Order: sequence, then C-alpha cells, then structure tokens
Amino acid sequence: MKDKSRYILAVVCALMLVPVMAQERAKTTRADECITIFNDVLRQVDVNYVDTLNYEDLTETAINAMLRKIDPYTVYYPKKNDRELRMMTTGKYGGIGSIIQQRPKPSAKGQKAKNRNKVDKDSLWTYAVNPYEGKPAQRAGVQAGDRILSVDGKSTKGLSVSEVSNNLRGVPGTTVVLELEREGVQKPFKVEIVREDIHLDPVTYYACFTADSLPEPVGYIAFGEFTEGSAQAFTNALDDLYYNHGARKLVVDLRGNGGGIVDEAIQIVNLFVERDQLIVETRGKTSQSNRTYKTRNTPRYKDLPLVILVDKNSASASEIVSGALQDLHRATLIGQRTFGKGLVQNVRNVAFGGHVKVTTSKYYLPSGRCIQAIDYSERQKGHELKRDTAGGIEPDIVLSDSAKVDVTYSLYIDHYFFDYATRFRREHDSIAPPETFEVTDEVLEDFCRFLDEKGFTYETETSKFFADMLKMAEHEDIDSTTLARLKALEPELQPDFRDAIARNKEEVKQLLGAEIVLRYYYQKGQAAYQLRFDDELKRALQETR
Repeated sequence: MKDKSRYILAVVCALMLVPVMAQERAKTTRADECITIFNDVLRQVDVNYVDTLNYEDLTETAINAMLRKIDPYTVYYPKKNDRELRMMTTGKYGGIGSIIQQRPKPSAKGQKAKNRNKVDKDSLWTYAVNPYEGKPAQRAGVQAGDRILSVDGKSTKGLSVSEVSNNLRGVPGTTVVLELEREGVQKPFKVEIVREDIHLDPVTYYACFTADSLPEPVGYIAFGEFTEGSAQAFTNALDDLYYNHGARKLVVDLRGNGGGIVDEAIQIVNLFVERDQLIVETRGKTSQSNRTYKTRNTPRYKDLPLVILVDKNSASASEIVSGALQDLHRATLIGQRTFGKGLVQNVRNVAFGGHVKVTTSKYYLPSGRCIQAIDYSERQKGHELKRDTAGGIEPDIVLSDSAKVDVTYSLYIDHYFFDYATRFRREHDSIAPPETFEVTDEVLEDFCRFLDEKGFTYETETSKFFADMLKMAEHEDIDSTTLARLKALEPELQPDFRDAIARNKEEVKQLLGAEIVLRYYYQKGQAAYQLRFDDELKRALQETR
C-alpha cells in the first residue's frame, strides 16, 4: 500500500511540474529565437555591408539600447570599464583625485552659446574644477580653473569627459603628465602626477553644534555614499562627536546621497535599533533574490535622538536607512520626498571579462511598503502619479524645495561664479576661515565689474518666451497697434543684471562665497561655510530641542 501511495504521489508531483517546465521551456525558446534573429542580422550585415564595421562597438550599442528599455540601473560593463565598476562598488580608483568638467570655449564678449545641449565636441574645453584636498592632483599644484590641454601628450580636444577621465585613471604608482593652461600664467606648463588608489571619504563633513538655543550639543554628519567601509567611517565620526565633543543628539544629512551597498546601510541602522530587527527585505523572481536583512549587533546608540535630512536625490540605501528608522519610530525625517529607487542590482559575470549589473528584486521596508512603489516604465512614460504611489519616502516634516530660476541660476550655469573665484584666488593669498568668511559689498561690486568685463547680460526665461511670442505675433492676424504695445513691453522683461543681483543680493553672496571658500579650504571648508545658510539644517536643529 505504501509503495502504491508513493507511486501516486510521484505521478501527481510530475504532473504539477509539467506546466512549470513547459513555461520555462517557452521562455527559453523565446529567448533563443531572439538571439538567433540578432545573430542572423549581424551575420547578414557582416557579409553584405559595403564598408568594414566595428563589431564590438555595434554589439555594445545594441546591448546598451536593449538595457535602457528595462530601467536605468541595469547596465553592461565591458572589460574595458572594469575600473568604473570598481569605483562604484568600493569608492576607490587609481587616479589623481580631481573632478573634471567640460565647457564651451569662451565666446567673444557678450556672446553666449545659443543651445548648450548642441555644442560641437571640438569646441569643448576640459577643466579641473575640484581637486580633492590631500590627493595627488592637489599636492602636485593643480588648481580649480586649470584647463587640461593634454594627458600624457594626448590632446583633450574632441574627447568626452569620460574619455579624458579614463586617460587620467590608471594603475596606482604610475605617472601621468598633464599639460595645463592657467589664467595669469603666460605659457602652458606640465605637471607630473603619481596616481594613487583614491578613496573618497563617505563622511563628507561632520561637526558639533552648540548654542544658547540648543539644550544639548547636537552632532551633525553629512554622509555622501554607501561604499565599502562607509559604515565604519560613519561610526568613527559619531564616536568622535559623542565621546570627544559631547553630542547628545544627532542630525544625519542624507541629501544627495544616491545609495550604494545595502549591508553598509544595515550596519548604520544597527547603531540605533535593537539586534535581530527586520530592516529591509528584497523580493524578486528567483529564490536567490529573496532575502531578509536584520540587525546583528547590540546597538551602540539605542537612545540617541535622531533627525534625518533627505531630499529628492536621496536614493536606494539612503531610503533604506531613513525609511527603516522612520518605520521603527526611531528618527524624524525632514526635507522632501526621496527619489524612490527601490530596485536591487547584482553584478553578474558575462563572456570575455565583462559584467552586467542587473535589477533582480525590490526593497520592502519593515512596514511592508515598497520604496519603488510604481514600475519604472510608468514613471518613464510620464504618467501622472498619485502622491501615495509616487515611490520614495515621505518625510515627517515636509519642506518645500526652494530652488528657483533667477539671476543666480544664470550666473551659475554659465560659470561666472566659478571663473570669478578662480581670479579671486589668484589675487588673494588667503581669506578668513569658512566659519567667518563673508562676501563684502566691495567684493560683490568687484564681481559686478567682472561681469561687465565679460559682457554678461541677464536674459530671463520670460524674455525668451516673449521674444518667441513676438515672432509668432508678427506672422499672425494681430493689428499693428496691439503689436506695438507688445513690443513696448519687451525692454521691461530684460532687466539690468545689476538690478537683478541687488534683488537677490544675499543668495548671490552665498553662492559666490561658497565657490571662493572652495579654492582655499576645499570640500570640507565649503561644507562648513554652506551650513551657515542652510535653512533645512536650522529646521532640523529646532526639531532636536
């Protein structure tokens, strides 16, 4: 009887597996058919196309186009891009330690590029804009504003930022030669730099705030990325604030933090919540994609009051930290709704030394809510989303995004703050510390003279639309009197830049000051300066009272 029962059970199980196996075969067949079609197209082009083709480039283009249809996080990395992948996952790379940027070469006085999105590559100039303090480029004397003419004798003309960056990176210990052009220096000059294994500090800045309005000292940690070892760097900063500076409350700044390694996020949450607490789950198509992340250790700061600053660019691991601490009633969140990147990627090996970073699952917080509340495809199509389905983390205290388009935007986007700071650094050996430095009215007036010298004219977005409307009106059935009245309004919509700066005086001073401070005190000094004017931080400090 037992044998008969086992036989019946085996038959039932086999019958249950038939649909599953058939479904898997169907998927495999469809994939094989598509691969066959692609191979056949490539083969036909290979045999019949009139000119010689770059098959590697064609294949890479085809793969990238395919993956872009899925989501922006599923990405192919050929073997040549191994260094880029390594930097993303570890925060380390072999290089010189400086951010570079491309800009159109300066036009004649008063002329501006008509369309910044359509600039000939050959007309772009490459600049060092942000050498990191203590890194090889800064130690070798590279300054913000230096134009990079060539790298190891290879001209940067016509190269993209990524191509120049790839030439700058290399094996630690090797030497790279930069030919630079600097304002105020008559001839280009060369600088030899020994590459190092660059590790960017995930704790971009931390400090302890004390004031009569604060009952106790409040620690502040700006956390930039979740890379290998970042949780330990965060812990070190917090220990220093707590034990050496007396901080008894904490503000964690995750604004602009795009995420990274989830295990680092779990370790940071574990500093504040009990052991064996569920923090996040991943759920995907395969059993390997389903995983539960819990805290493993006894918390070091179980009762430390927490406030977390987030914005629309806080994503992924940042949302795990902020969302989990919110779900567990362990922190107050302040700012704007976060980005909503609740998709998990794993790196898989592919043929010939390449890798593919593929989305395998989604994140679910302790309350069960999914950070990625809607499909990326719906967001990509531009569908209007309801507030409760828009994805991301809604802060407990929502602050409006104060970004606006005014004269400061024009000055920033056309690099006038940057260029003036470059000149200012050349003419002034030192400035006051970031905590006390001020842009005086005299400096602001000198900045205005600089704008005059460069031929800056302030063109509002309204004036651009109005000019287009006038062109349309001239071709339509509008009487001449009405048209004349419209044209009479045009000068009113083109304000003098000095008047515009006067209306936005404090904001212009702050942005100009931040760029100047960066020249003398680098990234941490700039952070200290900017926090003096940070209204969201001020709101967070109020919440700790």
